Amino acid sequence: MKYYTGFLDYKHFMFFFGILGLPVNNLQSRSSRLTPVNQLLLTLIKLRQAKDDVELSFMFRVSEATVSKTIIKWINFLYFQLKEINIWPSQSTVQQHMPTGFKRLFPHTRVLLDATEIPIQKPSNVNSQSATFSTYKHKNTLKAMIGCTPHGCVSYVSDCYGGSVSDRQIIERSPLCKEASKYFERNDSIMADRGIMVQDVFASNNVFVNTPTMLKGKSQLEPKDVVRDRRIASKRIDIERVIGLSKTFKLLKKELAANKLTLGSRIVYICFSMTNFRPAIVNDWA
Repeated sequence: MKYYTGFLDYKHFMFFFGILGLPVNNLQSRSSRLTPVNQLLLTLIKLRQAKDDVELSFMFRVSEATVSKTIIKWINFLYFQLKEINIWPSQSTVQQHMPTGFKRLFPHTRVLLDATEIPIQKPSNVNSQSATFSTYKHKNTLKAMIGCTPHGCVSYVSDCYGGSVSDRQIIERSPLCKEASKYFERNDSIMADRGIMVQDVFASNNVFVNTPTMLKGKSQLEPKDVVRDRRIASKRIDIERVIGLSKTFKLLKKELAANKLTLGSRIVYICFSMTNFRPAIVNDWA
């Protein structure tokens, strides 16, 4: 069960199925041999193992067309159902579950941010090729900004953009920036990589952005800055671990087909949101 779905066992899988609520029963089609439970299983296998539709059709004894329609239907359904869950925790909740070591060094941290990219097939349109080409990955990609709490719970997943967009542009277009007063309280802080230079964006809301120190023409950093940067790096690695855990859904590593690009944002949101249904990877004393 864990290999195919990411859930620990059948009981864990059915717990997630139950969370989807009564609307799941409306997905049963008279013409389909698949029950809603099997439809969910098929979709999770597609996300988790990136199986080809033809292989899934043999596994579930249905046509390839049925597999394709089921996956599209369930990706849309899962996206809207999981969107109903508010994954952005309150300041008090973040503080309550903040690991001991994190609270000692960076007690006001509300979220850790980092960008991630998923490969896509090279678009046929020249303008689309340019918009999605990532100079970092050297291929065409979709890019999203991911946020997690100090305890490793995914708390923010942005929409996907073309791989050419910068981290700053994604944040400037996000509700974290446009509705900062809704997401942050006074003296909250954000932890991010040095490439995410958005201190000025959040300064008006009294939100501090913790990033590694830039040299700015210096030949080397001051000793105190070196110590601070090492502390940031030791804690910021948690967001990288969370992203790595979410990418055990292999569909995020496989080139997304051109006819599935419109589902890119929803696939990313589903995979990262479902990480919250698995055991935390950050210890209480981290």
